[in-house]
Amino acid sequence: MKHLSINVDGLVQGVGFRYSTFQVAQELGVNGTVQNEIDGSVSIEAEADQKVLYIFLNRVKSSPSPFGKVTKMDYTFSDDLQHYTKFTVIG
Repeated sequence: MKHLSINVDGLVQGVGFRYSTFQVAQELGVNGTVQNEIDGSVSIEAEADQKVLYIFLNRVKSSPSPFGKVTKMDYTFSDDLQHYTKFTVIG
C-alpha cells in the first residue's frame, strides 16, 4: 500500500474533473480525496497498491473528464499512509 499526492493544473475546475476522478477511483478501488484549490488547480490524495496508483495516475493525467485538459501534473509517492476508507470529493 502506498500514498500518492497529486496536484493537477490546466482546465480542471468547472468541467466535472473532481467527479470524474471520483469515478475512476471507485472503479480502481482507490481511497482518498480530491478537491479544488484556490489557485485553479486540483489536489488529489490517493491510497492503494502501487500498481493501481500508477494506473490511476495515468488516467488522471489524460483527464478523466472529457471537458478537462491537464497541462501540468506534479506528484509524489510515499509510505506515509493516511488510512482513507473511501474516496471523497471535497467541496
